[in-house]
Amino acid sequence: MDAQHELGSRLPEMRIPPPGPQSQALAELSGRYESATGTTIKSGAIPVYWDRAQGANVVDVDGNCYIDLTAGFTVAVAGHANPRVVAAICEQSARMMHSQGAANPGAGRPHLAARLAEIAPGELSVSHIANTGAEAIEVALKLARFYTGRFAVIAFQGGFHGKTTGALSVTSQNFYREPFLASLSAGVTHIPYAYCYRCAYHKTYPDCDVFCANYLRHLLEMPDSGVADVAAVVVEPAQGHGGWIVPPPEFMPRIRQICSDHGVLLIADEVITGFGRTGRWFGVENFGVVPDMIACGKGLASGFPISAMITTPEISSVWKPLQHSSTFMGNPVGCAASMASLAEIEERGLLARSQEIGARSMTRLRAMKAEHPLIGDVRGLGSMVGIEIVRDRATKEPGSSEGVRVVNHALAKGLMITNYGGTYHNVIKMAPPLVITDEQLDYAFDILDQSLGEVEQAL
Repeated sequence: MDAQHELGSRLPEMRIPPPGPQSQALAELSGRYESATGTTIKSGAIPVYWDRAQGANVVDVDGNCYIDLTAGFTVAVAGHANPRVVAAICEQSARMMHSQGAANPGAGRPHLAARLAEIAPGELSVSHIANTGAEAIEVALKLARFYTGRFAVIAFQGGFHGKTTGALSVTSQNFYREPFLASLSAGVTHIPYAYCYRCAYHKTYPDCDVFCANYLRHLLEMPDSGVADVAAVVVEPAQGHGGWIVPPPEFMPRIRQICSDHGVLLIADEVITGFGRTGRWFGVENFGVVPDMIACGKGLASGFPISAMITTPEISSVWKPLQHSSTFMGNPVGCAASMASLAEIEERGLLARSQEIGARSMTRLRAMKAEHPLIGDVRGLGSMVGIEIVRDRATKEPGSSEGVRVVNHALAKGLMITNYGGTYHNVIKMAPPLVITDEQLDYAFDILDQSLGEVEQAL
């Protein structure tokens, strides 16, 4: 097998319809011994269990080889099992896997913090290196309240920021929130995001003058708005879980200006949009905005769990030693993996490649929209691209079940577009590893095109 077709850049090879017998056996084991919330089994969906992943390929336990357009939920920015990242993990693991968190850190942690300061916009130069995106959000929320001396937070409908208690408080999805409402942090208000395809205010861009952003000013300035003592606004530069929603170019700058006018800190949740996913190091750079804090994770190490909250020296200065630390903060292996991943992104030109992937994808998806009535909207920012499935373009009725069928048809053909959802459970959200080849990308969209057609014919 020549190098072009080694695992990583291969086209699909399907041996058995998924989920195969090995996946089904593992699902039976998971159903017996794993927490029900950790898999999709309780909902009746048998997962496809992965065995190997490299580049833009995933091989399941039954030997099927897929093209992955999810990057493992937007994680494998520099590719699954990137050789440079793997080598860094192996070398660091052999040398030292763990240090004493805040008390006696590993030598790699300050180097990663310095590297994050180099790539972060503006004066964002001080990092708190943690483990997960939710943890980075928790740090940001605590610090915002500590620094401002205020308590309330404004977040956005459709926003997802994690499932730990503080992060869940600013997350808007009722499915995750409802069982735990009594324990969530008080003082959080959710307002509509710039979801132009389904505008909450029934307005049309650009005639609306970005009314959704201006509503934040109304909320902060209207004496009887019911919202006071606001410490921070937390926002995704493009909403991820909510359905790959890309705001108009004026939205983020307007939010930034309103926050500045009222002494409110702006927290950018870049857990999904960071590290090249949108064609820039951070999504906010697409809009010329510098927030007061960035929470990031997922793609930071292209597969190893690590995250960071990045802020300014002034804001960070209010912390006292050990007021917020954890056993595994700045894990040595994670720091080594992050440095390797960041080097790969820079040296291989993956920021530019993300923009190329996005342009190629949007061209193809727009052509599909002209042919497939199931597609109501096509949107993207860099290589973060998606389609919204509808039953009727005029009414925009969400095509939730139809979208599931498209995903399943594609999976049977060797394409993973399983990062499916959105607010109305009808958005196919694609974010491939940035090392995907043009051949793989074109082939993947051929499969998507075919799958849409098959579902439409059966309606």
